[in-house]
Amino acid sequence: METSKGASPHRRFSLTLRKSQFERMASKKQPTKRTARITPVTGSRRRAAIEKRPRPTTLITGATGYLGSHLVRQLVEDGTKDLRVMATSIPDWLVDLGVETLEGSILKPAEVERAVDGIKEIYHLAGRVSREREHAREMYAVHVEGTRLLCDAAKRAGVKTVVMSSTSGTIAVTTDGDAIPDELYQPPLDIITRWPYYASKFYQEMAALERFQGKGMRLVIMNPSLLLGPGDDRLSSTKVVLDFMARKISAVPTGGLSFVDVRDAARTFRVAMKKGRHGERYLLGAANWTFERFFGRLERLTKISAPKLALPSKFMVAGAKLVDSFFKQWDFASPVEPGAIEMAQYFWYLNCAKASRELGFRPRDPGETLHDTVVYLRENFLGGDAFGVRR
Repeated sequence: METSKGASPHRRFSLTLRKSQFERMASKKQPTKRTARITPVTGSRRRAAIEKRPRPTTLITGATGYLGSHLVRQLVEDGTKDLRVMATSIPDWLVDLGVETLEGSILKPAEVERAVDGIKEIYHLAGRVSREREHAREMYAVHVEGTRLLCDAAKRAGVKTVVMSSTSGTIAVTTDGDAIPDELYQPPLDIITRWPYYASKFYQEMAALERFQGKGMRLVIMNPSLLLGPGDDRLSSTKVVLDFMARKISAVPTGGLSFVDVRDAARTFRVAMKKGRHGERYLLGAANWTFERFFGRLERLTKISAPKLALPSKFMVAGAKLVDSFFKQWDFASPVEPGAIEMAQYFWYLNCAKASRELGFRPRDPGETLHDTVVYLRENFLGGDAFGVRR
């Protein structure tokens, strides 16, 4: 966020806040004790893993997530060899890439200290995505407490740069869609604190700005919108498209969304490591569309009819909450997500001119992103030939 000349990065985002009910509720969940270790490998994977390589100077947390997996692969494809990745579990594909893998928790000080040893730059992507209120404690622990631990350890270890992944939802959300927020937009706390995920990401930004300060240190906060594209094996971002393809969406929300290709986001994170300014946020988005337009484009791609019914927001949210409570009363999995339906009544539009100007952000055509998303979901979740796809 840009401010007047001479203002400190912390003051750029400083707001007079009381400890929220969310923070009090979410502060003290302790994970089970674990010990960081280098993941053992066997056979050809072991031979690849023990090949001589440079001592890692770049750390990536959350490398097994949707954005992180694309970032790691891009770096390796471009010849980067000094990588260390930290995750709670290490999949085979990471070992096969030949990067140094460290199994550990962002919530354990000793494991974080080991992860930052010798490191000069960090991509901090570790996170927990959920729309459920019962996951509030876990999200607060990972996003806020984990970030504090990492920033403190990084400062002691002499790390120079941290590029941290947040979300556009800490800034760019409005009730009517008339305004298109940029990084100077006042964070709409009355809206974002309704949902634990966005509240925890807001506090994460504040924690990072507070902890990673000092001479020669640089913190860059990246705020991508909804990530779409191939490779989302956990459905952390692309579930809305899968639900459309599975005909689970019966009505059109009244709001609008912004989205960006995960591959373009990963590429821009890499530029931010070199060019991003200390204490600054960068919004990333390729399209600002109403849900009506979004579903209309998906209809053309998938040949699946888009929902025609558009209910007033209060009826959609109330109905979703009623259905959800009924199913939970009988201990059944609910077919609706009231939180997600409520969010869809807002407008998540954004202005990414700053990222375009300073980081060279040039997103691909949104139609290409949607096409590749549909193809991936069809092939990996819907039996391959379950639906025809056309451009």
